[in-house]
Amino acid sequence: MMAAATHSVTLDGLSGRPIEVEVDIGGGLPATVLVGLADTMVNEARDRCRSAVSNSGTTWPDQRVTINLAPSTLPKTGSHYDLAIALAVFAAKSLVPAERLAGSVFLGELALDGRLRAIRGVLPATLAAAEAGYERVFVPEVNVPEAELVRGIGVVGVRSLRQAVALLTGEEEPDDPPVPPLDDTPSISWTSADRLAHLDLADISGQEDSRMALLVAAAGGHHLLMTGPPGIGKTMLAQRLPGLLPDLTHEQSLAVSAVHSVAGVLPSDAPLLTRPPFLDPHHTASAVSIVGGGSRTIRPGALSLAHHGVLFLDEAPEFASNVLEALRQPLESGHVVVSRAAMTAAYPARFQLVLAANPCPCGLSSAVADQCRCTPLMRRRYADRLSGPIRDRIDIHRSLTSLSRPELVTAMGDARSTRELAAIVQEARGRQERRLRDTPWRLNSEVPGVELRKSWPVGEQGRVLVDQQLRTNKLNARSADRILRLAWSVADLNGHDVPRGDDVEAALSLRRGTALGGSLRDLVRAS
Repeated sequence: MMAAATHSVTLDGLSGRPIEVEVDIGGGLPATVLVGLADTMVNEARDRCRSAVSNSGTTWPDQRVTINLAPSTLPKTGSHYDLAIALAVFAAKSLVPAERLAGSVFLGELALDGRLRAIRGVLPATLAAAEAGYERVFVPEVNVPEAELVRGIGVVGVRSLRQAVALLTGEEEPDDPPVPPLDDTPSISWTSADRLAHLDLADISGQEDSRMALLVAAAGGHHLLMTGPPGIGKTMLAQRLPGLLPDLTHEQSLAVSAVHSVAGVLPSDAPLLTRPPFLDPHHTASAVSIVGGGSRTIRPGALSLAHHGVLFLDEAPEFASNVLEALRQPLESGHVVVSRAAMTAAYPARFQLVLAANPCPCGLSSAVADQCRCTPLMRRRYADRLSGPIRDRIDIHRSLTSLSRPELVTAMGDARSTRELAAIVQEARGRQERRLRDTPWRLNSEVPGVELRKSWPVGEQGRVLVDQQLRTNKLNARSADRILRLAWSVADLNGHDVPRGDDVEAALSLRRGTALGGSLRDLVRAS
């Protein structure tokens, strides 16, 4: 009887667990048995590994081969166990020294000729291996840049099973051809804000109040709802929001890149995402594509792919009701949990939500009034597609109106560029970072209301304004907390140490969708 073991990693969402891959070659009729709560994709590894081993300089054992993925209580899915299984077979046949396998994790899918294909989830798997104390990780050569983002663990890139065996035995490495990336993903992918880098906020004529609201949203990470007729500039404003946001920190970059790696959309030539992602799914997108899930493997959806970035839902009332209602929990908790009968996966989802909607089904109620044939009931039903709980979770509400031709001409050249406003946002976020140091929060929008009232109360005049709104039932408790967060963001933009009365008034106007003015107007106007 011959036995050997190697190690790999199984992923549960973004959390990885070390897996021991045991191979036993015993007596009996020739057969290959794979156990350990493996799904269909993992079971197919038997045939891939048999062909890969046979085409890599040795033969598959003509005996009973038992492969165990331990612990058996964890569900196993994916094709990245192939390399660990094949090397365990080599070790069981005494072709690879067992001591050379210790302290290493092996990840990779094998082709039938022994080449090593690229896989998804290398970054979170390498993070899990490093946290478990492993010294090295063997990955497909095309995944090396992604694995090298993790500090404290050695990364070995291999092109084939033969090359991996040669590295472990000290023999001469074969000159195998390189393997292409998982996907021919361009450097600017559909989840990247870089595709909008050429857009400038100064291109938008007029809509001064909306530009001020966008500035506050960027400064504090607040959610935004824009309502207005078609062609008014809602989409243009939303697409320019990522340009106002600062670069991701290293910790945020790793978290965002890990989600994209699991989803298989991480660009191979830029494995570390440094800019906040921007996603704008179509209104016909399914709940699985937005929230996450899948029939076999649970994969992250748009909510998680927009982590630390912007999720823009254009024509928001046209989205399915179950998709919109699925936003409730992530907007509060910052993560999404996808449960299936066999497994449950949790993904981060701390995104900035931007919604755009028309005032009525035809969209002409405020643009060309004499052409609109929508009844008040139709307009009410259309607006009610965004439920009260969803609207209550949106910090900033804006109603955009059309400008006359003279107003458009006057507004030309009266707006600051994205670069100028991004510097103002950066300064405001710097104030938040200093204030929230040694706390689990980074942005005003993340701070719980109880902590705001306890540790960072607003000025007396501002407190009186909020109390008046509460007494007259114009605000509920959650809305009052959001007003306080908005007031701090306005104060950070204005350079105030404590929100003043006019800062709270501006926050109330942002929440209600009424006209803005004062110091915020000076910030967005060209000097």
